[in-house]
Order: sequence, then C-alpha cells, then structure tokens
Amino acid sequence: MGARQIDTGTEGLRAHTEDGVATLRIDRPQARGALTAAMWAAIPGILATFAHDPDTSVLVLTGTDGVFSAGADIHELLDHYATAEAADAYHALSAAAEQALAAFPKPTIALISGACVGGGCQLATACDLRFADETARLGITPAKLGIVYDAVSTRRTAALVGASAAKYLLFSGELIDAAHALRIGLLDQLWDRDEAPQRAYDFARTVASRSQLTVRAAKDLIDAPSLDLARVRAWEQASRTSSDVREGLAAFIERRAPHFTWNGGAPSGAV
Repeated sequence: MGARQIDTGTEGLRAHTEDGVATLRIDRPQARGALTAAMWAAIPGILATFAHDPDTSVLVLTGTDGVFSAGADIHELLDHYATAEAADAYHALSAAAEQALAAFPKPTIALISGACVGGGCQLATACDLRFADETARLGITPAKLGIVYDAVSTRRTAALVGASAAKYLLFSGELIDAAHALRIGLLDQLWDRDEAPQRAYDFARTVASRSQLTVRAAKDLIDAPSLDLARVRAWEQASRTSSDVREGLAAFIERRAPHFTWNGGAPSGAV
C-alpha cells in the first residue's frame, strides 16, 4: 500500500497512511506543538476516518521537529477561562478528543520526542503504547495553572503508572525525563533519537502484518471494563469462522509469511 495523504481540514494537524499504518501528526513546531481548540475539536473526526479505513491497521500519533506537544495553547486558555461556561466547553473538547483516542478500535502508538506535556501527555496516555527517544520530557502540569485535571485522565494516568507515581506527577507539575518515565511505566520503549522513528514504525508495521482479528480482540478484551462472557464468546466465534486461523496454521507448516485477510469490526456481542 502506497503513501496516501489525508486532508484533516485543520491547521496544525497532518495525516497520512502507508503500509497499513496511519500517522496523525501534531504539526505546530512554531508553538511547540500546542493544541488549539480547533485541533482538539478535529481529532475525533480524523480518528473516525481512520477507524473506518480498511487500509489502516495501526495508528501512530506523533509530533514535528523534535517536539510531541507542549499541551494546550496557553494564549487560548486565557479566553476559555474567561467564564465557567467557556471553560466547560473547552474541556469538553479535550475530553472528547482523549476519549476518541482511547476508544479507537485499532492499536495506537504515541511516538514521543521532546516535550510531551499537559494536553500532549493526556493524548499520549490515551494511546495503547508510548515509545520515545532520550530527548522526551513528560509532565502533567495543571497544578502550575490552578486547573483541576480531568477526572478520566487522572484515573487513566493512575491506572497506567500507579497511584503514587500519578500523585508525584500531578502534585508537582514537574517534567520527568525519559528514563524516569520508562521506569514508572509511563513509557513502554526508549530508544536513541536517531533510531526511535524507524524502530517505532517497524513495530507498527509488524502489528499491521499480524492477524487483525487477534489484535483487535486482544485490544477489546484488555480494555473492557470487566470480563463479559458474551464478549469473549463473540470473539472466539469470530476466530472459529474466520479464514485467518487456517491461513496462519498453513503458513506455519509451509514456512512462509501468512497473508491474513480478516478486516472486520468487533463482532456482535463484543461491543
């Protein structure tokens, strides 16, 4: 599959797909990747496009010119916090973007370089995996601004790194380096700056080459709030009726790469 550009319709966001991997790029290097209200508002629709794209199996969220995202655009926040109603409307936008990313049905990877702060970190933690280079600096900074961090984001961070590490991040608002983030589980992989993009996209292409039935089932069952037997049986039945398992077994016996063809959505009973 060749590279294909996707029109996001929004300044500061670029997107393309290639080899089964979609990339959503935060592209405001002049503002250190700061997220505007328009960008927050556009993210759910862009993700919906990729969710329904049969050529997309994995999504990579990344930044530009060595910066992931410094968070919300502070200049805009002055206006958004002019009234309680305006603040509520703004936070509804960021919460919807985060939830759309967390609920995205295909695997998601945050590829982080440089600043990953505030709203940027909020998006990164909503991804399935976080890969970074040694320049990454991560932090959740509402305590520096007097903002109460979104409750869902707070709980997601605590589930990811543990209560004590989440309190450290939220109480202090300080940035931590990549090694610290890896140690507490905020990052999953850490590579040299020169090799990180290649390693991350190699992994993404590997995932795209696997049985998407297996991958999507694993994501759905891991992310489910509780073990639902109907959900489990729906995925098991999909596996038994799909050609993927037969192809996988045949490829193993014949010592060749498998060619998986399943590209459906969650089976009935799994949602």
